[in-house]
This record gives sequence, structure tokens and C-alpha cells, in this order.
Amino acid sequence: MTLPSPVVLPRRTVPVAYDADVVVVGAGPGGFAAALQAARMGASVVLIERLDMPGGVHTSGLQGAADDGIGGIHTELMQRLASAGYIYTATESTLPGWSGNTISHYECRRRPGTDFRRMSFNPEGGGAIMSQMLEEAGVTALYGTSLVDVVNHSGIGDDTIEAVVVDNASGRQAIAGRIFVDGTGTAELVARAGAPFVSGGGGQPSTAAWDGIARPIPGGLLWIMSGIDFQRLRRHQEQAKDPTLAKVMAEATAAGDLPAGVYRPRMAGSNVYGENYIGHPTLDMSPIAADGTYVIWQNVPYEWALRMDESGADNARARRALRAFVDVEAQFLRKYVPGFENATLMRVGGMVGVRDGRHPIGEHVFSLEDARAGRRFPDAVTKPLTKTFHWDAMAKYTFEVPWRCFLPRGIDNLVLTGASLSFTYDSIFMVMRNFPWCTQTGEIAGFAIANCIERRIKPKQYEFATPYF
Repeated sequence: MTLPSPVVLPRRTVPVAYDADVVVVGAGPGGFAAALQAARMGASVVLIERLDMPGGVHTSGLQGAADDGIGGIHTELMQRLASAGYIYTATESTLPGWSGNTISHYECRRRPGTDFRRMSFNPEGGGAIMSQMLEEAGVTALYGTSLVDVVNHSGIGDDTIEAVVVDNASGRQAIAGRIFVDGTGTAELVARAGAPFVSGGGGQPSTAAWDGIARPIPGGLLWIMSGIDFQRLRRHQEQAKDPTLAKVMAEATAAGDLPAGVYRPRMAGSNVYGENYIGHPTLDMSPIAADGTYVIWQNVPYEWALRMDESGADNARARRALRAFVDVEAQFLRKYVPGFENATLMRVGGMVGVRDGRHPIGEHVFSLEDARAGRRFPDAVTKPLTKTFHWDAMAKYTFEVPWRCFLPRGIDNLVLTGASLSFTYDSIFMVMRNFPWCTQTGEIAGFAIANCIERRIKPKQYEFATPYF
């Protein structure tokens, strides 16, 4: 099909609705903490979020991962969630039979009967608490507001962002600022500002069927069901000798109630990450919010090679397909799977999570080799961290993260956070993109930015004398 010629828009003037010290685009854990910390240190902050609350994949996306807190804003947030009654904890004593169960998203590899502690927070309650914290700090949070464009000033050396153009109920507006923060989780601000990045699709499967197409690690849509009787489900698994629910799946398939694609075989071969993500051959869920309530994963088929962060068509296809999969899976569970007879579909996530999106190229790109070598950096923002690298045979390495990973090349007043840091795919995926770390990176960024505003310097001029965490 031949497309028509491009449409030429008339030149128009966009009003500047806000002018702030700091403009944060994206209110995921990184953007949230950056905005909060900078505002608490006296900077004027405008936060732009396309959804209706902060928290990103953990609130709008329903993941709600909680723990005891690792310091700073993250610990404060966990304490406030607990005080509000929004933290839920499951253990082997409260949920017997969960450890080692094949349907468990997190605990499936544990030895059956061993104790575990799975903490989660209510996503809606979490969004409310995070909104309150931003309000208390004086952050101007603009929800329902989407990034449209970036206005750069080009000069000698790096460009400078002068303003971002957004769209909301007021129409097109510009928001001017001194320093900008990418809290999108997909480096959207980086891309629109013209800074360099590497597209997702790092490690690729080594299989005979691989066609050479670079496929990002698939994203996913989470959804919640309540009223599930797990002990009844467990009895079926044991008594029918049906641990993966293969027997009820076969029954539903024979009746035409379970079309192909809902439960997909896992990919084989080397360099394929994660049984939980690469294929969806069985029910995949985790306790959340309250007894009998579970969050369930529905992932994009790996073979589709969708780039949801860079293609509107891919993003729309993922949303259409995954919501259809959710409906089919919910109907199947209620009709065929013991324990789900009285279950109710409570909510489908407001966003499809992107696991392997754009990777910005910063002043330093943190790599797997940095971790293996245990490299130390003069501009380290953390004390030595010890992390398990899933993509490197679960090896543990101790290393530091430099401030330069927060600083994209090509722009002198843009700071990165969270999943948009300058890391290679194999070092950030499932190692350095979890909720606590993303919150820490935002707090680090907010601290440095507030100091830059006070000293009237650019982020690349700021020097970390000692690690923040």
C-alpha cells in the first residue's frame, strides 16, 4: 500500500505553561524519587506523567514489589505503605504449598515446603501514597500529560534542552527548565532529545530456528484476580498429577476454549533469558494485596519481535493481543481450573511493561566487564554493590556505579534514572532495574541536580566526592 505524502502542519506558537528548575519526564520509581529529592532540597520541580499516578510498572502496571527498604526514599516509602496497611506478606505458613509450585512466578525453583517471604504492596494504595509524598514536597505533578517533543538549543559541544512540549487537557504546552530528568523507563526523553542510544535486542537465542532478527526481551501485561482458592488448586495438582495444569489445558483445547498462543512453549537454546518471560506454557502468578488475590503475568510472544518503546504499531498490537489473551485465560481458569470457580477478574494493568527498551549511551556505559572486573570509579555514586548477574550464569560480582552512567552523551542538562541509565542490556536487565535500585538512582539524581541548581552548574560539571549510598 502506498502511503500519502506527509502532512505539513502550519507553524504555531506553543505557550510556556511552566518554568521550573527541574523538569522530570516519567513518574516511575526513578522519576518519582528524583522529583521528590530535588524538591525537598529546595528546587522547583515539574513532574510529567502520562498515566494517572506515579509508580510506573509497580502501580499502573500492577507489580507492587515491596520489601523492608534499602535506605533513603525507598525505606521511607515502604514504611509509609506499611503504616497505611498497604503491605501484604505471604509465607509458606500462610500459603502452604506455594514454594516449588510450578505456577509460582518467583518461588517456583524453591524446594517444596521451604519457607519464603513474598512482600507486595497494593498498587492503587501505592500510587496514592507516592502522590501524597510528591504533593507534600511541593512538586507540581501533571498526570494525564504526554511528552510530544523536545526543544533543543544547539551550540558548541553538547546541546541544551530548553523545553519539552507536552499534550494534555489544555492542549499543547511547553514546559521550560534548567535541568531535565528522564524517568520514563524507556529513555523516551533521550530519544526525543536526539541523544544517542542502542535499541533493545541484545542477547539473542542460539537455536536452529533463529532467523537472525534481533528480538527484545518480551514485555508483559499484568492482571489481577481475586477469590482464588489456592489450596483447592493445589489439591488438583497433586491428586490429578497435573502440576503444570497440562491436563485441564488439553481438555479446554479439545473443547475449543483455549486457542493457540495463550500458553506458548518456552524457547530452547542458549542465550535465552528467563523461563518466566520467554514463553508462557503454564499459569504464572504471585500473591499480592490480600489473601486469595494474585497478580498474573501475560507476556508478549517472543517471536513477534515487538519494539513497544519505538513503534506505535507494535505498542498497539501488544495491547490488543495481550488484553485478548487475558480475557481468554481468565475464562479458561474460571471454567476448567479447580480453585478458580469463584475468582473475579479485578483489574488489568494500565501499561504494557517494556523489559528491553532503549539503552542510552552515556559518558560511561556500564558493562558486564565492569562488573566482572569489580571496577572502581572516582565518581562512584554508590559504595561497592554485590549483585547476581542472571545473564552470566548467576555469578555474583562486587562493583561500583559511576555518575557518568547518569549523563547521556550529546546533551548537557539531561540526567538519566532507573531503567534508562547508561548500562548494556546484559548488565541492567534483571540486575539493575528493580524497584529499590531505580528509586535509589532517582534519589541520587535528585540530590546531584539540586546541588547543580544551587551552584548554577550543569550536571556534567558536578563532582561526586563521596558515594551517596
